[in-house]
Amino acid sequence: MKYIGAHVSAAGGVENAPERAHDIGATAFALFTKNQRRWEGPALTSENIEGFKANCEKYGYSMDYVMPHDSYLINLGHPEQAKLEKSRNAFLDEMQRCEQLGITLLNFHPGSHLNKISVDECLRRNADSINWALDQTEGVTAVIENTAGQGTNTGFRFEHLAAIIDKVEDKSRIGVCIDSCHAYAAGYDLSTQEGYQQMFSKFEEIVGFQYLKGIHLNDSKKELGSQVDRHESIGQGEIGLEGFKRLMQDDRLDDIPMILETPNTKRWPEEIRLLKELAGQEQL
Repeated sequence: MKYIGAHVSAAGGVENAPERAHDIGATAFALFTKNQRRWEGPALTSENIEGFKANCEKYGYSMDYVMPHDSYLINLGHPEQAKLEKSRNAFLDEMQRCEQLGITLLNFHPGSHLNKISVDECLRRNADSINWALDQTEGVTAVIENTAGQGTNTGFRFEHLAAIIDKVEDKSRIGVCIDSCHAYAAGYDLSTQEGYQQMFSKFEEIVGFQYLKGIHLNDSKKELGSQVDRHESIGQGEIGLEGFKRLMQDDRLDDIPMILETPNTKRWPEEIRLLKELAGQEQL
């Protein structure tokens, strides 16, 4: 079964996110557990924590299908030690927030080398950062998201993701989220049947499906291999509806959160219905 949702707002408290997901017909959802554009945020209160858990139960959300995203400021591969430590502390805080809420997945972007260190060194720093955070937490899997390769970002090749995973000590708590827009912009052509098959054959060979923990469902405004991250509504971009039909009908992608981050939030209920139809789950 496909579990399809969107990255919903947690305005007013994380406890409000499950109801917002329910209101758009989602069977999975993402959220920020604090302001994504600030280094620090107020601690979660018992009201936040108990309310979130109660509302997940009320609306039938298993924690298997809740996948928060960490702050956009965090760079776990930062070339400068002081800023690397700041990022690590912020990431640890996000992991601990997930622990408090009972959430088992935390999605994040791999770091940027900023043209100050090599790609390999940046990837090694990412792995060291993950190991450091996993050592201080329990029950939360760190989920690396592939990038479009914009600027000095790492993570746009499957080889980058595999290199990080290889150096993570606890393989049971590391995973990958594939963003369809990012993959297309990085040169993986899931808009065609041949390109789709090649992409996932490479993923299986280089990373392995055992590490796939989530999907971000976004069409792409920009062309194949552009390395420009610009999301578009489902079926309205370069990937096109057939690409998403393949994703929805691929049994290898069952039972993981599939999250919309498309730009027109008002279309999310319609997009979720469309994706469920493509998956043959119209009644759900």
